[in-house]
Amino acid sequence: MKIFVSMPVGSRESFWTPEAIKHMESKFEVVYSTHDRQLTEEEFLAETKDFDAVITGWSHPCITAKMLSGSKVKVIAHVGGSVGDLIDPSVFEETNVRVLSGNLLYAESVAEGALAYMLTGLRQIPYYVQDVKNGGWRSGGFFSEGLLDQTVGIVGLGAISRILIRMLQMFRVKVKIYSSYPIDEDFLKENNATQASLEEIFSTCKIVSIHSAMSPKTEGMIGKEHFALLQDGALLVNTARGAVIREEEMIDALKENRFSAVLDVFCQEPIAEDSPLRELENVYCIPHMGGPTLDRRGHITMRLGDNIEKFARGEEMELEIKADAAKRMTKEKK
Repeated sequence: MKIFVSMPVGSRESFWTPEAIKHMESKFEVVYSTHDRQLTEEEFLAETKDFDAVITGWSHPCITAKMLSGSKVKVIAHVGGSVGDLIDPSVFEETNVRVLSGNLLYAESVAEGALAYMLTGLRQIPYYVQDVKNGGWRSGGFFSEGLLDQTVGIVGLGAISRILIRMLQMFRVKVKIYSSYPIDEDFLKENNATQASLEEIFSTCKIVSIHSAMSPKTEGMIGKEHFALLQDGALLVNTARGAVIREEEMIDALKENRFSAVLDVFCQEPIAEDSPLRELENVYCIPHMGGPTLDRRGHITMRLGDNIEKFARGEEMELEIKADAAKRMTKEKK
């Protein structure tokens, strides 16, 4: 199969590692875009029409059925996670082109990040590290906590939270899940979980982890009425989208110093230099780095290549994105 890499020269290095290049070129005839920018619609059609598959990256222009008209392209593989901005519905409706993305692999990495944030917040790792750097030694006392046997609330049940829930099982946690859809009873039983309301999660869980996708329904879903329910010493983790939470109300609640937070996403990114979140001692702010970690990018490229190979053999592709899933995906901020 012939593959065209429609990623600008300067933006593909981390995904096209030497190992990934070797892996892909051992399987396919690979041709790389020579541009240092994204292709225009006309350029995309002209340069990709004789290829079997196209690999795209972040900020790629939305691909329409018109851009594939008359081409041999059978597969579009996106090294990003969401294809919400990448694939126009017409591609699913008017062509037989199959769509792949690294979404499942991104979900694994973000779930790992959320778990790391829970442990970081509970054990107060940054505080103790900084204390030692400043010449202290448990200067504020010994007040770290652990994750073992805790009760964890999960807000939103998607690919990331499903993986995280399975990861949490080694810590013997009880899991409560908020979802606007019924949850399969077998999944709940296998993971020591129950379905619960937002109010129950915020009032009974030591750790609350936000995973809701961004939509008109979820924007501003969580606010002061929920923070008021949190028990003293609770931990809030957000790796979803900042706008799911009414940020100003969260800041006001955090100022009371009853609970703490590890935040990876914000309503405005980067957050303002004078944002109170930068100063509050009970908040750890992470600059949107939940996942995927840099080492996963080459792996994502290789897994997409393996899936393209499965397509050529007529096998099921675990990284395929169907039309319904694409519609639900969060549109990325440019």
